[in-house]
Amino acid sequence: MGHLDHAAFGWLTSVLSYAMACIGAALGLRCTVRALGARGRSRRNWLLTAASAIGTGIWTMHFVAMLGYGVDGTDIRYNVPLTVLSLLVAITVVGAGVFAVGYGLDRGRSLVLGGLTTGLGVASMHYLGMAALRLHGEVRYDPLLVGVSVGIAVVAATVALWAALNISSPIAVAVASLVMGGAASSMHYTGMAAVHVHVTPSGEALPGATAMQFVFPLAVGLGSCLFLTSAFVALSPTAGEREASASAQRPVESDRSSAPPASAVP
Repeated sequence: MGHLDHAAFGWLTSVLSYAMACIGAALGLRCTVRALGARGRSRRNWLLTAASAIGTGIWTMHFVAMLGYGVDGTDIRYNVPLTVLSLLVAITVVGAGVFAVGYGLDRGRSLVLGGLTTGLGVASMHYLGMAALRLHGEVRYDPLLVGVSVGIAVVAATVALWAALNISSPIAVAVASLVMGGAASSMHYTGMAAVHVHVTPSGEALPGATAMQFVFPLAVGLGSCLFLTSAFVALSPTAGEREASASAQRPVESDRSSAPPASAVP
């Protein structure tokens, strides 16, 4: 059995992956809060942004962490179509959960359904990403740890959606995003602890792309999109801020309309 190294670059990939999960969670929570205060097309657009942020953040967390993953005795490659599919799965299932909460009439039922759907989807993203691995050998999993990782994903997703429904202050969102980032990272490393690799030495070239050829540029690109979207959300006024601004302008407009015309002043 090959020796698995989950931190070939030391603490760097673990810290970066956690940071990406937190950024995606914080952005997704803020967008969901905006969505719940909006109507019509605006609500839909905020929910789409939330799903994209959370799904992209979780996917980026997974593959940034995978940059530090290595197995003695074999190189590692990634199947490009499966890797891209795992990203689409992450965004799609998170979107299903977010929309269930955003448009659900029964908040409790929507929370359970959304948390279960999103959690199973996140777990599917993780193991689909693992299925994209190409190495000289066979990958096996500990069923118990796989079940624990799926359970963590479901609980983390449910807590995330609950936070989106009940937390609105920036400080509370920041704390919730740190917790959610930790939960997502825990799910990832629990799933990785379930992995056992039996290496079969071979001189044949492995199909697929290396992490630096494909995963790293894609993760950097998605991370940049998260930062840009974060800036957009931070600069976009909330519904409360718009109402406060409108209320502040009404007295000024009222005073102007009630003032006598200049010609009437002696």
